[in-house]
Amino acid sequence: MIARRSLPLLALVLAWQYAVQAHGWGDGFVPSPLEVLAAWREWIFGNGARYSGSWGASLRDSASRVLAGFAAALAIGAPLGIVLGRSRRLSDLIDPLVQLLRPIPTASWIPFCLIFFGIGSQAAVALVGIGAFFPILLNATAGARDVSLLHLRSARMLGATRAQVLWRVVLPAALPALITGARVAMGLAWMLVVISEMVAVKSGLGYELWDAYYYNRMDVVVAAMATVGVAGYLSDRALLWGTRRFLFWRVDTRQ
Repeated sequence: MIARRSLPLLALVLAWQYAVQAHGWGDGFVPSPLEVLAAWREWIFGNGARYSGSWGASLRDSASRVLAGFAAALAIGAPLGIVLGRSRRLSDLIDPLVQLLRPIPTASWIPFCLIFFGIGSQAAVALVGIGAFFPILLNATAGARDVSLLHLRSARMLGATRAQVLWRVVLPAALPALITGARVAMGLAWMLVVISEMVAVKSGLGYELWDAYYYNRMDVVVAAMATVGVAGYLSDRALLWGTRRFLFWRVDTRQ
C-alpha cells in the first residue's frame, strides 16, 4: 500500500528532475529536486549560510499558529453548527449572515487582523481561525440537519431528554460530516498561515518563503512549499487517526 501511494509522487519527482536537468525547464529559475533537497538539508542542519538551521523554528512557529487558529475555529464552529442544524429559527436568523460573509476571500481580512492584533502571531492565528471557521460550521450544520428522523423518534420514545438526544444521537450522526469539514479546515489553515506570515509576521514558513524569493533562492522557496505540503498531509493523517475511535462503526467499502 505504501508503494502504491508513493508511486505518483515518485513519478512526478523523476519527471521534474529530467525536465530541469535534460531540457533546462524553467530557464534556471526552477530548481531540480536534488537542488531542493540540498537546500532543505542546509535549512534544517545549517552550515553558516543565510538559511541555516532555522527550519525547525519556522515549522514550530507555523504549526503553533495553525493549531491555535484551528482549535478556536473548531471550538466555536462545531457547537454552533450542531445547534443551527437542529434549530430552524436560529438557522433562519444566522444563516443569511454566514452566507454573506462566507464568499469573502479570507485574505481580505488581513488589514483588519493587523489593525486589531498588530504585526505578530495573533494576527496570523486570527486569519487562520476565520478561514477554518466556515468549513467546520457548514459541515457540522449539514451533518446535524440530516440526522435520520427514525433515530430521533426512537430516542424520544425511549424517554431520552433533549440534551441526551443532542449528545447521543445528533452528535454521533453529525460526526462524519464534521470531520470532513475539519479536514478541509486544516488544509485551509496551512494555506492561510503561509499567507499571513508573508505580510503580517516576521517568522514562520511563510516568512522564510517570501524572504527566499527576494534573495532569488528558489530552492528554499520550493523546500518551504514542500514542508507545508508534508505538514498538511501529516496533520490530516493525525486528524483522521485521532477521530477513528469515534467512528468505529464506519466501514470502508471501496474496492
